[in-house]
Amino acid sequence: MDSSETSIDASAARRLGELLTGTEARQVAGRLADGDTLTVALKAIPAGRRAEVRSLMGEDPKISLIAVLRAIEGARTAPNSAVALWTMPGHVARGGPLTSSVSHFVEDARQSVTCSTFNFQRSSALWATLRRAALRPELAVRVYVDTAAADHGPSRSTPTTTEVAKHLHPGLVLRTREFNGVRVRNHAKFIAIDHRFLLVSSANFSWSAENGNVEFGILIDNRNLTEAVEREMLGAEDLLYERVVCGRGASAPRVDGLSG
Repeated sequence: MDSSETSIDASAARRLGELLTGTEARQVAGRLADGDTLTVALKAIPAGRRAEVRSLMGEDPKISLIAVLRAIEGARTAPNSAVALWTMPGHVARGGPLTSSVSHFVEDARQSVTCSTFNFQRSSALWATLRRAALRPELAVRVYVDTAAADHGPSRSTPTTTEVAKHLHPGLVLRTREFNGVRVRNHAKFIAIDHRFLLVSSANFSWSAENGNVEFGILIDNRNLTEAVEREMLGAEDLLYERVVCGRGASAPRVDGLSG
């Protein structure tokens, strides 16, 4: 019998690997192994991706499909850990890395850097670090900022959203827009690195947040969670954000390794 009749197509398997998190692959495989129909098993996947996943799976025999899903699960599996990240005056904190060390995490990125913040200040160490990251052709840099914080009453220390886009070109910068007649506020503060490491923090991108305030964050090593956060933001982009055009050529909306 032709192998194409007994195993899932290689290109389809590759696309499934892009679409599914390890958790989703494990849940679908488990349900199929328990005897559930494909329709029931796919309820483990959000509705927005379910149709494409089903079309890729086609009529493939369960045993082959389960093997592919287990392979995706294994490939997506990474050690899970979480450590506290602190800022305190005088570097009093002793319970984990300092917020000022975040720049080193960004410099070590190999695939992507996605950031969300209320505002930027030029005094932030990340201001220069993200610029260097954006200039690396192998990195996809994506930044979400709050329009009101940057564009309403800008100062020497706070760049406008257009200035942020120019500074981080050719990375992609998105700012909040109106939704139902009300300007959206972007108060989500996180950095996602390589679709695996997720830093969630109270700190803005400023010198005081990185060195002088009392700020607390968590650095998480969890690929499934990080991908889920990035995917949620991607899903909200068309409604809540608009791309900032900096006038220096098109900023390609690269999202390497992550599918919306």
